[in-house]
Amino acid sequence: MTADEDDTGRSVDATDTEVPGAGATAAPAAKPIVPVALLALAAAGLWASSRMTWVTVYSADGLTEPRTDDLNGGVWFGALTPLALVLVASIAAVFAVKGVLRQLLGVVISVVAAAAAVPGFALAVGAGRTADRAGTLAELPVRAVVSSADTHLGPAILSIAAASLALAAGILLTRRTGERTEEVSDRYDNPVFRKADASAAVSKQNAETGTAAPLSDRVLWDALDAGTDPTDTPDTPGADRGPAGENK
Repeated sequence: MTADEDDTGRSVDATDTEVPGAGATAAPAAKPIVPVALLALAAAGLWASSRMTWVTVYSADGLTEPRTDDLNGGVWFGALTPLALVLVASIAAVFAVKGVLRQLLGVVISVVAAAAAVPGFALAVGAGRTADRAGTLAELPVRAVVSSADTHLGPAILSIAAASLALAAGILLTRRTGERTEEVSDRYDNPVFRKADASAAVSKQNAETGTAAPLSDRVLWDALDAGTDPTDTPDTPGADRGPAGENK
């Protein structure tokens, strides 16, 4: 077994059992890899959908040849491309904030996702006056009459799928699993908390009279520093005396 020395020069056996829960120091805080990946896919999906044809409108004015206009997602829903850029910017924001701010960012992303899903859903279910809206967006002459308008569900469904990915990312960001792990790690990196936990672990082992797993040298030294004698047991004279020899 390899042994190291702590900051006081005492030997520490790295293979012995540590204080319960102290292993959290070795576990790094969880990185928001999954939410970031979802945001990247969502942004790419919205951008691709904004470049695809959502509606094809056919019109005639009685004087010239019939006219055909293809309206892409960026024209049909002008905020589609900006929302994709918002999701891209949110990727950087995820790494820039933590804790409550990251949770609030998750809420904002969820709202953006809901807004991005509305036009695609409306087009898919045929809500609204599609032909009239198409004629307005195509900037037809006043005398022109819209004869028909064909909708393309593929791009609309793609925008809904991308919005769903963004919504999932927003929900994941509202959780603070990584921050909780980091907080636990910080607790056991603090000498005050570490000594208090070591003292509690030694006291528990003494009360169990040898039935618990052996503790490491580092834990025993921390307990001594806190005033708890690892040799005290219920059968040991003076075991009823607390830290620093005070009566309990």
